[in-house]
Amino acid sequence: MSSLHETIFGSKPDASCFAPGRVNLIGEYTDLVGGSVLPMPLTKGITVEAAKASSITMVHSSLRGETEVIDLSDEAKGQWTDYVVGPLQMLAATGVDLPPMSFSIESNLPPGAGVSSSAALEVAVIRAALAVVDVSMADERIARLAQRAENEFCGVQCGIMDQMAIAAGTPGNALALNCDTLIFKNIPIPDDWTFAVIHCGQERQLSDGAYNERREAVRAAEAELGASLKKVTLDDVASLGATIVGARARHIVGEHVRVAAAVTAIEHMDRNAFGMAMNESHASLAADFEVSTPELDALVTAARDAGAYGARLTGAGFGGCIVTLLDSDDVGRWAKEVSAKCPQSWAVQL
Repeated sequence: MSSLHETIFGSKPDASCFAPGRVNLIGEYTDLVGGSVLPMPLTKGITVEAAKASSITMVHSSLRGETEVIDLSDEAKGQWTDYVVGPLQMLAATGVDLPPMSFSIESNLPPGAGVSSSAALEVAVIRAALAVVDVSMADERIARLAQRAENEFCGVQCGIMDQMAIAAGTPGNALALNCDTLIFKNIPIPDDWTFAVIHCGQERQLSDGAYNERREAVRAAEAELGASLKKVTLDDVASLGATIVGARARHIVGEHVRVAAAVTAIEHMDRNAFGMAMNESHASLAADFEVSTPELDALVTAARDAGAYGARLTGAGFGGCIVTLLDSDDVGRWAKEVSAKCPQSWAVQL
């Protein structure tokens, strides 16, 4: 059976690279201050096949059914090809000599679900191009290049979590990551734990204004406290009073505490403690950071009522997905019960 690349371009690929999506188990928005996070790679992801070409660089997306000619000197166009051109530009800027190439992209990640399909594409493109030219590169450097492509080319001011989770995470493990130092460790997920990722049925509606407001509130809190939110306590944050800035800071500082508790819980295989940290995280995201929605809250409640140890929104919020912790042998019953209560929801990964 011919590969997609052979079908589209008439030649076998020189390289095939897979990059998974990711779900963040806990540690939401802490990357704004270079804090700690605990993401996990998904089993679903994006596969990029690539080969040297004779004269021009082309890319095909099976999801869109489109083939485009791209030029590495192009500026961003606000199109899906930006997430191919940008990473290749950043890679070329390191001194890697990139010949004309053909790329084919296949994905089983739902776009816009908050599971980092764009970061997965960036990482897969970089790895495929490196494989074609037979150049090796450390996972951390690949993640940094993918982040630069997102920040500098695509204009999305994301942190490093998504790219590191995808580039350095391993299947069956959670990635305990310091977003400042990039020091990380992969922590095995117990065999009888399952993290289910469920979409609430409401597409994400995070505006640039909403994201920027929260970023600026975090910066304002640090300016008022005279210290990074990584280095202060909840008692310190209390001095900010009952203000929006205080609430945003309380979430970030409290979330650092919850990430540490969750890492300890997974290392000690304590489901109840991990679930408690997830539940507290959602409450903080809803009340202090104000990024939840009625649809997300209803799905979180249904997940817990059906027997989840913990459930929380994951990603930026304002729609999208929740993540829940379940017993591995109870997933089928749990999913049916949640679906009955929230029929608009759908499973990204069970």
